[in-house]
Formats: sequence, structure tokens, C-alpha cells
Amino acid sequence: MLTPIRRQYLAIKKQYPDAILFFRMGDFYETFDEDARIMSRELEIVLTSREAGKGQRVPLAGIPCHAADNYIARLINRGYKVAVCEQLLDPATVKGIVPREVVRVITPGTVVEPQLLTEKRNNYLASLILEDKAAGLAYVDVTTGEFAATQLQGEAILQQVQQELARLQPAECLFPGEGCSGVQLLNNGRTAPDDQRVKAGAIPPPWLPWGTGHFTPLEPRLFELEVARQALLDHFAAATLDGFGCAGKPLAVQAAGAIVQYLAETQKAALSLLSSLAVYSTDSFMVLDPATRRNLEITQSIRTSSQKGSLLGILDATRTAMGGRLLRRWINQPLLELEGLRARQEAVAAFYEAHQARQEVISKLGKINDLERLTSRVVQGIATPRDLVGLKATLEVVPELDGILENLPGRPFAPLGACPE
Repeated sequence: MLTPIRRQYLAIKKQYPDAILFFRMGDFYETFDEDARIMSRELEIVLTSREAGKGQRVPLAGIPCHAADNYIARLINRGYKVAVCEQLLDPATVKGIVPREVVRVITPGTVVEPQLLTEKRNNYLASLILEDKAAGLAYVDVTTGEFAATQLQGEAILQQVQQELARLQPAECLFPGEGCSGVQLLNNGRTAPDDQRVKAGAIPPPWLPWGTGHFTPLEPRLFELEVARQALLDHFAAATLDGFGCAGKPLAVQAAGAIVQYLAETQKAALSLLSSLAVYSTDSFMVLDPATRRNLEITQSIRTSSQKGSLLGILDATRTAMGGRLLRRWINQPLLELEGLRARQEAVAAFYEAHQARQEVISKLGKINDLERLTSRVVQGIATPRDLVGLKATLEVVPELDGILENLPGRPFAPLGACPE
């Protein structure tokens, strides 16, 4: 007869067969069976065993809870998915088996661990649905709350999709389908290499257009229009999606709705960060294909394969991680609309003429931590004491910074978008 803890583990593991299950037991996360063998092989952790009942012992590999982020980062970098199962009650107050539940599933596009993130770069989870001459594309950054979608159409639809993916460089991209059928169109109809880990989405197919992202096939049902629409309506507690700019863009709705459903299964706490959906048109921005981006060395130098020496590397004098990410987005997606360009120029001119205010702002910005990502960690319940101290220090500086900007002649930052409370 199996032990009660073994039965509980198997019941939970059955729900997440494609993930390495971190099973909380006291101050440790334990892994069992094939998960334990993977942990031992990939992370060089000692493989032991544990009594499971019926006279059997099963492979076991454990890690301290306080060091989990480092191990999770290494597993994600190697292409694995991790499900974190926590104890719901204090073991000292429970008779028998402690109730446990998976609280988050970590994938390349849903990581919030600082070790896996680049400060001045977004970590996008994208969602793509392709039709004959149209496509829906949505993306989200669960560390900042940015959520956007677009619908593309035209004869050169594959080229348009590749251009957007090259701009976003998502860490993970969702597709409808059990296999690779959804992305064959991007590869001129060819299927993925015959590699089981590629088929499972564990490692990136080398032919994917942005080169480094992981792809995750989902049940096609999640991309169905009515299912996706209802997921968005429920999330935003809205009666219609027209106010978000979704009218006449069914594929954008399908892609965005699939993301919401995926997050509900993997990072439910992150959904509270998604307060709005920005529906955009690529007609508002300059089109840069992958070859142009590479040859112009916009964000990466050809010689060094890094940001150093690129246009972004030269221009980036931002003092905060948030500013760095914004500058990268602006450079990757140059505006074509005159009104927006003038607003940016007026803001630059105001600072150029107000030397003292400029120096004060630079000084204040140097004291600001990554407010977007700190807030995300707090909302998701994984903030550390250090995160909270950083958040407190930042919030103390914000009113001082706001006071300086309020006194700039003409308040040139108003057109750039107000900061919500």
C-alpha cells in the first residue's frame, strides 16, 4: 500500500505531467521519480531515495526553499517547466497529511525571478494564431503588466508576423495545436526537427523566426473566438471589448484570450496586473524587418553580439530599469505619427532648457528601483524583505520627482501618458 504522502504527490503530479514538480515538505522542495533524476543530472544534486510504500523506494532529490529561485532559474534556462507546490497550512496545526496545492507554474514567458530577467529588457509571453492571409498576435510581460494585441493581414502575412516577432523577441510563444502545425506556416510548411523536447516545447525549434524563444502548443479550443472573448470579458469584468479597440479584430481577441487562459493555469496571481488591453496597429510605426534590424545594429552589435556598440548601447543613458525598457521599445518601434514625435521632442526641449531641473531629476531617478517589477512580485506574493525595502525607498522618492516635473514650463510630460495611482 502506498503511503499517504505518496498518494498525494502522485495525484498532484498527474495534473502537471510536463513540469518538474517542486513538492514542498517543510523547509525543502522535494522532487521524485523522473523529476528527481532530471534535477540530479541538470543541477548536480545528490540523488537519494524515499520509502513510498509496498516496500518500494523512489528516487528523491531536494533543495532548500530559500535557494529555490536559483535552481528554478537554471532549470528554465535549460528549457524545463517548473510547477511549485506549497503547503497550504502549518504542519504543526494539522493532523495527518498537510493539504498542498500548486500555486504557480513557471515557464520561460512567465518567470518573475530576478536571476532570469534582464533589467532593461522586457520578458514577453506571446500568443499567435495564423490564418490564410491574417494573423492575431498578443503579448504580455507578467513582470510589468504590459498587455497588447494586434491583428495583421495582407498578402505578405508571414513577413509581417516575423517582423513583429523579431521586434518583440518573446521568451515564449503560444500556438493552437498539439504539435507544430501552427508554426509550419512560418517555416514554409516544414515541420520541426524530430526531437521530443522540441515537440514538447521544452527547447526552441531552431527555425523559429526570432531564434531563441520557446514555443508552447495549447489546446485549439483556447483560441476559439467565443472562448477567448469570454475569457477577456470575465477578466476585465466588461460587457463588451469594443472599448479596448477590439471591434473588427477577431484574431487579436483570440490571441489575447489564449494568453489570459494560459496565465490562469500557470500564474494566476499575475492576472491582477493586467488592468487593460492595448490594441495597436502596425501602421502607426516604422516597419523594420529582421535583416534591417540586424544590419543597422539597432539593439545588438554584429561584432560583439551584445548591446554594446549598438544604437541602443550608445543612446542608453537611462537611470532606471523602467526607463531602459521604455527606450528599447521606442527604438524597436519608431513612431510615424507626427503628434507623438512632437510630444517627445517637446519633453526633450523642456529638459534641455531647464538645466537645474534636469540635474535634480537625474539625481532622483538614481534612487528609484524597478517599481514595475517590484509591484509585480508583491502582487504575486513572492516579494522578499529586500523587495519591500526597495519598494519603500522608491515610493518615498516618487512625490519629490513628481514635484519637480509639475514645475516644468508647459508640463511637457502630460501628453506622454499619465501615471495611474
